[in-house]
Amino acid sequence: MNDPNRDFNEVIRMIRKEDSRYERGAYYFLRQALDYSLKHLQREGKLRENQHLSGQQLLEGIRLFAIEQYGPMALSVLTHWGIKDCRDFGNVVFNLVECRVLGKTDQDSPEDFAGGYDFADAFDRPFRPEKAAKMKRPVFR
Repeated sequence: MNDPNRDFNEVIRMIRKEDSRYERGAYYFLRQALDYSLKHLQREGKLRENQHLSGQQLLEGIRLFAIEQYGPMALSVLTHWGIKDCRDFGNVVFNLVECRVLGKTDQDSPEDFAGGYDFADAFDRPFRPEKAAKMKRPVFR
């Protein structure tokens, strides 16, 4: 569960001393993406009563939030923070779980984030132009 008495900046400093794979921005982004995901699922009526998200639900919320916040730059921003695949999101989440910033159930594990989605498909493809149907080439004379 969230501990409001802990300073999030200090928690991130402590985490990064032990695990420097991810930039500070990844942790702030994850926290915002979690809030976004909860609100999104609540609007759709898909939130469990205990307000606990599965790894897959959080991954989808992260994807939507990243696209909304960073548009075509989402993939570049995530890569800059050290986030290269869904497993990295799981590592960030469980770093926060270990510091008691986030809670988990006995069934939750970092492996819940393995697989997930392909980053190019999730963050790059939505911004690629659709390939035009094969058109007849104009004949110049």
